[in-house]
Amino acid sequence: QVQLVESGGGLVQPGGSLRLSCAASGRIFSINHMGWYRQAPGKERELVALITSGGNSNYADSVKGRFTISRDNAKNTVYLQMNSLKPEDTAVYYCNARVKLTPGVYEIIYWGQGTQVTVSS
Repeated sequence: QVQLVESGGGLVQPGGSLRLSCAASGRIFSINHMGWYRQAPGKERELVALITSGGNSNYADSVKGRFTISRDNAKNTVYLQMNSLKPEDTAVYYCNARVKLTPGVYEIIYWGQGTQVTVSS
């Protein structure tokens, strides 16, 4: 049905930058919220940033001023620009999308497979 494919993770030094991308494909009628979550070893998955179809965004306090979420609705793609990375940003990052397969109010939440981000010197 619907797949979310992430890319852009990797190893970066503290203070460096990475840009994550997540493209949704399949039989999509529309996508409402898209977001990025992360999960560090031994910790629960947490919200990093969220963006609505209209472009309104919210961020976790820990990333405000350093990360920027954006989306291209024509490409069903969400991005996460991560600057001034810190070792505590190390985690598997997952994208998330609330998708309508048909007109109406019913939405399905889809997740990507995750991409590893490691911040280390």
